[in-house]
Amino acid sequence: MSTAATAGQAPGRPAKPAQASKSAEAKPAGVGQAWRPSANPWLIAVVVTMAAFMEILDTTIVNVALPHIAGELSSSNDEATWALTSYLVANGIVLTISGWLSDTIGRKRYFMICIAMFTVCSFLCGISQSLGQIIIFRLMQGFFGGGLQPNQQAIILDTFEPAKRGAAFGVTAIATIVAPVLGPTLGGIITDQSTWRWIFFINIPIGIIAVFLVSILVEDPPWEKEKRKRKRGIDYIGLSLITVGLGSLQIVMDRGEDDDWFGSGFIKIMALLAFIGIAGAIAWLLTAKKPIIDLDVFKDKNFSMGCILIGAMGGILYASAVVIPQLAQQVLGYTATLSGLILSPGGLVVIVLIPFVGMLMKVVQTRFIVAFGFFAMGCALLFSSGLVPNIDFGTLVLMRSTQTGALAFLFVPISTIAYLTLPQNLRSDGAALFSMFRNVAGSVGISASTALVTQRSQANQETLSKWMTPFHQPYNTLVAQTEAGLRTIGQNGANLHDVAVGHVYQTYIKQSQILAYSNVFFYFSILAFCVVPFCFLISAKKATGGGGGGH
Repeated sequence: MSTAATAGQAPGRPAKPAQASKSAEAKPAGVGQAWRPSANPWLIAVVVTMAAFMEILDTTIVNVALPHIAGELSSSNDEATWALTSYLVANGIVLTISGWLSDTIGRKRYFMICIAMFTVCSFLCGISQSLGQIIIFRLMQGFFGGGLQPNQQAIILDTFEPAKRGAAFGVTAIATIVAPVLGPTLGGIITDQSTWRWIFFINIPIGIIAVFLVSILVEDPPWEKEKRKRKRGIDYIGLSLITVGLGSLQIVMDRGEDDDWFGSGFIKIMALLAFIGIAGAIAWLLTAKKPIIDLDVFKDKNFSMGCILIGAMGGILYASAVVIPQLAQQVLGYTATLSGLILSPGGLVVIVLIPFVGMLMKVVQTRFIVAFGFFAMGCALLFSSGLVPNIDFGTLVLMRSTQTGALAFLFVPISTIAYLTLPQNLRSDGAALFSMFRNVAGSVGISASTALVTQRSQANQETLSKWMTPFHQPYNTLVAQTEAGLRTIGQNGANLHDVAVGHVYQTYIKQSQILAYSNVFFYFSILAFCVVPFCFLISAKKATGGGGGGH
């Protein structure tokens, strides 16, 4: 909520001098710096991050279990994906309006409600007996889970002074970067060793502990209590437009590949609704007297650029986290557990590098660190584009670890600089929009990567098929060598030639797919390199410096 809105004026419009003075009296300068929580700030950071970690983990842990869910609930894999879509739709909508909900209900109370109900919904998902039930419960889970990430960031912003936020966001990075990496691994182990229901049940003890610890450790700062007294009211038009726009966009992103994108009438309608909803929401929020989201946050250059950069990071993070396990399982024949284990060492790399990045932020301008992070990410993805059909487990681990290592130079610096100069009264809306940019871009990255794999596989097959002809001598040589190999293992008969051709065809299909994944890594490396110049549009400051958080 902006200062103008506090005084009863429309956000973004000049307040009268008397009104501005009244606002200043309501929140005297320096109150944000004078207040400190009663509990240890680092303990608070760990507790609120634990809740966010649980929610982010659920965005990827379910992916591996979908075939198991579909089989037990007597549905197709395509139908089972609605368990993912429903979660993402509700999550994406609530992420955006969580600042308003926090101001209306009270940040601590809202955060506790979100954790408690997310835990209850996890239990309900685990005991679901039909596809319809799990879709509804996942929708509810996404609705309550959407408030966890923004509130976690807002709590950390108010708990730590600017000089210590970089280190605090290092704790947050464990949830944001490691959770999507750990999700497929943990999901694979659980579904391979037990039942898919336990991917939901494991949230229950974590949720209970988190609610208890938040209740005794977290407290609302004075300015949050003041904001609650001056409620914004309900912006029905803004809420409706955001719901339609972001909900439809998430459906397009999640269902587009399965429904042939704009070859589907349903996707066309959802895309139109997404455009109307998002465009209408922006127009309304810029002109409404009491909007549900205060877009004044984008007047802060550091915050605006931070949103763009965190969106780019989110798209690359989630796309790469999906592409490698998909390659391992669908092309290389790895189990769910083994494909997940490819990602795990990358999580350890992040944990090791984050303290180093924190020290670096004290002596190097943040924009240089972020630029290096995107450049390193581009190099890592370029290295990953060198896939070959007989690639081994160790090389895949190395590829993923270099990608994840680059992420360590992105999340903490971007998060810290984004809030460095953002006024204190805009933090709730800022945290909501910041998280929304990352998650929506993540959905776009996942959809783009999976669509590119399909498209490039088909294009590569067409290219390679030109050489699969008896008029091309290397092809004849390969078939002859395959026939000889089959004879050495005791296969003979009149159809030996046809069997050999079949083997060559399977090699051709696998080669086309490997090339497709290489193409995707190459395209995303170009994207990472293209982001580097934008890093220099943020302030020439060290993110651990002063400033920010003013009124």
